[in-house]
Amino acid sequence: MADQATDEASLDTQASPEPSTGAMPEAEERERDPDELDPEEPELDDPELEEPELDPEVAARRAAALAHVRKFGDPVLRTRARPVDRFDDALREEIMRMGQLMNDALGVGLAATQVGVLNRVFVYRVQPDAVTAALVNPELEWVGDDEEIMEEGCLSLPDVHVDVERPIHVRVRASNEYGEPIMIEASGLEARVIQHEIDHLNGVLILERISRQQRKEAMRALREAQPAA
Repeated sequence: MADQATDEASLDTQASPEPSTGAMPEAEERERDPDELDPEEPELDDPELEEPELDPEVAARRAAALAHVRKFGDPVLRTRARPVDRFDDALREEIMRMGQLMNDALGVGLAATQVGVLNRVFVYRVQPDAVTAALVNPELEWVGDDEEIMEEGCLSLPDVHVDVERPIHVRVRASNEYGEPIMIEASGLEARVIQHEIDHLNGVLILERISRQQRKEAMRALREAQPAA
């Protein structure tokens, strides 16, 4: 999931929400590493959208938080996280730190792998006035048949916003930060954020849930977002 300025439909989750079971794009003659940036790919002439300017203090906090988030190309983002078996103060401190980073980054979701920790934990907050929730060892128990396409972004993929198809309704079983079992039935944006963050814990990025053409556009956005050498 995503960033609020982009993650209100994106999760880490950025401002738009994604599926746990979305179809993978068909491979062409040779399968390419989704992390590979192809300088030969044609440039697209989509007009640049102007983003609203943030308050300088908010922008500074966001930049500081994003500096702690692992970005596209970091191997940890392709690594499956391990189940948590100790529910101690260290875990709760980790969850608190993740929640603070997510909020400062204006995100709606953040998985532990995005901060370099291989624990099956993520935090999310769909509404600005809601309490930040933490799900430990989440497992999708059920997904509905109805799906919808919405724009998603990701704090680990700067300036990338893509349309992702995901189930609208899900049920997830997990534990809270104290190890107590919980079950959540979610719909709409909340369901999308949950699926986006579980993808992260499985080493899956939204780039793997979109068409080849969308991936080309995403690669272009990533190249343009990279600081000049």
